[in-house]
Amino acid sequence: MTMFKKPVASLPGQERTARHPHGGRVFIHATAEETAGAFGAWETFSAPGTGPTSHTHTRETEMFRVIVGTYRFWCGDEVIDAPEGSTVVLPPHVPHRWKNISDMPGRMMGIVTPGGFERFFDELERSGADTPEKILAIQEQFGLIEG
Repeated sequence: MTMFKKPVASLPGQERTARHPHGGRVFIHATAEETAGAFGAWETFSAPGTGPTSHTHTRETEMFRVIVGTYRFWCGDEVIDAPEGSTVVLPPHVPHRWKNISDMPGRMMGIVTPGGFERFFDELERSGADTPEKILAIQEQFGLIEG
C-alpha cells in the first residue's frame, strides 16, 4: 500500500471552497490524492433546517464532528441528536441523512475513509450543477445512491 509522506495543511483563509447540494459552503481540507487514498476531509457549513436528503454511500465510512450547532442524524432506524462536540460515524451501505436542527448556522468536520468522496463537492462546484437531475448524475459518479 502506498503511504503519503508529506504533511497536508489547510490553513485559515487558504481553504479550497466548494458547495454542498443543500446550498451550504464546504472547505476541502485533505483529498484522497494528497493522502494516498487513506481519507478525505472537509468542513461543511449549513443554515438552520438544512441538510442532505437520505442517501447511501457505497464506498466509504463517513465520520462527522459537530463544531457549531446541533445536528440530527438518521441512520437506518436510528436517530441521534448531536450537539457541539459530538462525533457520529456512519457505516457504508446504510441509508442516512443529517440536518442542522439549531436556530443558527452550523458547522461540522467530515472525514471519509477511504478517501475520494470529498471530490464530490469540488465537482458539484466545478460543474455548476443546479438541478436535482444534474446533482444526481454527479452523486452516481461517486457511488452515492439517493434514498
